[in-house]
Amino acid sequence: MNVVQNAQNARSLRNNPSTSNTRPRPIIVTGPTGVGKSSFAAALAVRLGGEVIGADAYQIYAGLPILTAQPSQELQTLVPHHLIGFLDLRESFDVARYQRLAHAAIADIQSRNRTPIITGGTGLYLKSLTHGLANLPPIDPLLREQIATLSLSDAIKKLASLDPEAPTQIDLCNPVRVRRALEIVFSTSQPLAIARQQWNSTSSAPFEFSGLTLLRPHEELHTRIRSNVASLFESGVVEEVRSAQEAGLTASKAIGYREIQALLRGETTLAECREAIILATRQYSKRQITWCRTQFDFPNLELSDSLTEKETLDSAMALLNIPTM
Repeated sequence: MNVVQNAQNARSLRNNPSTSNTRPRPIIVTGPTGVGKSSFAAALAVRLGGEVIGADAYQIYAGLPILTAQPSQELQTLVPHHLIGFLDLRESFDVARYQRLAHAAIADIQSRNRTPIITGGTGLYLKSLTHGLANLPPIDPLLREQIATLSLSDAIKKLASLDPEAPTQIDLCNPVRVRRALEIVFSTSQPLAIARQQWNSTSSAPFEFSGLTLLRPHEELHTRIRSNVASLFESGVVEEVRSAQEAGLTASKAIGYREIQALLRGETTLAECREAIILATRQYSKRQITWCRTQFDFPNLELSDSLTEKETLDSAMALLNIPTM
């Protein structure tokens, strides 16, 4: 989607969904990595007179804009963006802090009668907005550090020993989800299902959201992922990682960080590093699609390179029940 080229035309079609008596409803735009969320969200923001709020666990960090595929400076100049590239790489971050910052950003954007468009693929961040958070005790930092040292297989075994049902409720291929589940079970001394019941029954979400899940044909998505990874290397991602300060526990989990660190240590070849990142990205993309299908009831919008930006946005407006001009 050539957002910048079409921005002037898009502005002429802008139709803000607010009325004189209501503030613009926040819109969530989610979907798998590589689908084109950043450019689509910016184009939608231009159409509606909105601003973009990031919902990506790694794009929040400063210092690795190429690796984490942050929206380009061109997009960020075209449309105001929030919660992108503001956090020190060494600093830890969690969903509760994200929720607080996102709520503040949504309220600020609405106060100016503009449409908040929240986009990203970190499901827990998005669910914290739509469902609120379970009433869980703070995680002891020492416990978190101890769990972080466990291998994925050891963490799964420990989780199963404490809560035999928990492994059936989470993605066991995702180290972040496994370790988070282990933190919850340790901290609450209760099965993971109890915490999930609290989350699902919460009514603390202060905003009413509409949303879209972006999808693409399978082969087209895979082609885009391979192309995106190639672009990372062409844009200097190896030197970016080499020059960046040492990432902390959270930021170091960004796809590609450890693979490039291994390349820099001479433990792998450039070709092997690229293929490892492509594979990890595809696996992550698959998990994101599953999450979107099971956690949200947003309508699907299938993107395609064969569609114009106007056609795509018109379809989005119809799915969002926003009249077009």
